[in-house]
Amino acid sequence: MSFQNILINIENTVATLTINRPEKLNALNKATILELHEAFQSLESNKEVQVIIVTGSGEKAFVAGADISEFANFSITEGAQLASQGQELLFDVVENLQTPVIAAINGFALGGGLELAMACHFRVASDNAKMGLPEVSLGVIPGYGGTQRLPQLIGKGRAMELIMTAGMITADDAYRTGLVNHVVPQSELLEFCNGIAARICRNSPVAIRHAIKAINANFKEGENGYKTEIDTFGKCFGTDDFKEGTTAFLEKRKAVFKGE
Repeated sequence: MSFQNILINIENTVATLTINRPEKLNALNKATILELHEAFQSLESNKEVQVIIVTGSGEKAFVAGADISEFANFSITEGAQLASQGQELLFDVVENLQTPVIAAINGFALGGGLELAMACHFRVASDNAKMGLPEVSLGVIPGYGGTQRLPQLIGKGRAMELIMTAGMITADDAYRTGLVNHVVPQSELLEFCNGIAARICRNSPVAIRHAIKAINANFKEGENGYKTEIDTFGKCFGTDDFKEGTTAFLEKRKAVFKGE
């Protein structure tokens, strides 16, 4: 794959996807969103990839928002289409990806950048990271799922305050509210994320895919999360990974999963 705005490195079944627009603080424009869409789809179909880590290039920003110059003169219809296409192409894709996605937040994660991080399955922040949804200061609201995912992660009241004040919070505040799982020194961020990824890779890829689906179901309107859990739990029993996992446990050895 050849991209202009992102870099991909695959090592030991872990893919690191780096948004590479440092001169723009890795802001999301149409071209980058399209490249990310293609990259995530390609990585998910790659059986050698078991975990994806998403980060930004440089030391200043994960993603410092969307590229405002692209939509400053949009009409109502164009604005709605921008949000709809962005959610469909990238943010919903990431959330529902069957391969675990870790956001390694290495600096500013603002607007669309924080929305991308929130679409990932969980987040790790560097100690210098700052996060926020400043859209109301521009006369608009978060349009890439921010008004939905932020309350799910930190609660309605905190989300209301953060969105309405257009403020930023530190990595420590993000950890305290549950927005990120861990805070580590910036120099250790990717190493720490790779450590988590290695632990994930020891487990059944099939079971992890089903777990992601079941967890997400609880947050989707019209879906019964408990019913999804029952269905996916049952499907696990028909997999080679289940046979290997239970056999290895009974034989007191380490399981070797094939993801089938």
